[in-house]
Amino acid sequence: MKIAFSLLAASLLSFQAMAGDWQVNQDHSRISFISVKKNDIAEVHHFKQVSGQLTDSGAFSLSINLNSVDTGIQIRDERMQTILFEVAQFPQLKVNATINPQLLFGMKAGDTLTTQVNATVELHGKKQAKTIDVLVAKLSDNKLVISSFAPILVQADEFNLVAGVEKLREIAGLPSISLAVPVSFVLTLAQ
Repeated sequence: MKIAFSLLAASLLSFQAMAGDWQVNQDHSRISFISVKKNDIAEVHHFKQVSGQLTDSGAFSLSINLNSVDTGIQIRDERMQTILFEVAQFPQLKVNATINPQLLFGMKAGDTLTTQVNATVELHGKKQAKTIDVLVAKLSDNKLVISSFAPILVQADEFNLVAGVEKLREIAGLPSISLAVPVSFVLTLAQ
């Protein structure tokens, strides 16, 4: 009886530690992508505004403000916003996924785990299913870090972005811009 009570108490404490939504901390999170032009010139870019949450049932949602793209060059940011992303019509990239809450319940501060997450990515009016390899690290009872364990490859044709990439290539006078874009992320979540 004492053992059963101890297990029940431990389960309740573990559930209470997970109870409540986890919010993405924008200041300690980053979504980065790499563009390749002229066949071998790679540049790293990121988004400055991200938000999201993970519920105690494992529902994960992430929203990226595409107006916040930061390439380090203002005119290129503006061209990506208007020509590629067409932010007037498609202002956000959204990701929805479900993470098995049982994986997180057993984690203690200092624990890490790797897993695959099936996600839906919505960009430029199109939705695509993606399998994402992630690393989850529990920093404390109320702080998690979820990061890509491998880059996610986004193909421009999956999201009707080929015409926008081609127009950017023409404006910049480039012989090529890759249609395959590796994306990586580090998300810090707090309760």
